[in-house]
Amino acid sequence: MQKSISYIFHPIFMPLIGVLFYFSKSPRFIPLALIQTKLVPIVILTLILPLLVNVLLKSIGKIESLELKTTEERIIPLLIYSIIILIVVKRVLTPYEFIELYYFYVGVLVSTLASILLNVLKFKVSIHMLAISGILTFFIALSVHFSINILGSIALVIFIMGAIATSRLSLNAHSNIEILMGCLIGITPQLMLISRWL
Repeated sequence: MQKSISYIFHPIFMPLIGVLFYFSKSPRFIPLALIQTKLVPIVILTLILPLLVNVLLKSIGKIESLELKTTEERIIPLLIYSIIILIVVKRVLTPYEFIELYYFYVGVLVSTLASILLNVLKFKVSIHMLAISGILTFFIALSVHFSINILGSIALVIFIMGAIATSRLSLNAHSNIEILMGCLIGITPQLMLISRWL
């Protein structure tokens, strides 16, 4: 059960969830064709490509498992993921079309870079908590920005956060401080960037 929670709410899904939630809740009219032109490259770049990269890294012995248990194993995949997110920011999501999503992804990039820095310093943070806390912050900001009531969605994300934290601790994947640092690194960049679009 604990492992299932870690897989179902894997960090790799979170940026895509943010995009899907945005398109489903935005009161603005957005043509379906435009949504599709954004979703397709985002799915390929942030979901399929990282999975393929991690499988490749495992096959050539750069990582021992897809769970990336050590700080050393995490550095290369996170660097590659940072480049992927940078491509999304530069080529897929522009601030002129979807300023909210643009800065959400900039926040994801900053959080990922902060995680890389800490891994270089031999400190492992919970990327699961980093991802879900960033999503929570984005959802709350969207509710304020669009003046919409999404308390149910926010409550659900908080519940999921608790389930993920419990799962990671039960599996001995992280310590309490690593869980808390993951939350801090996920939330802080989003909060710092909210003023750009809220």
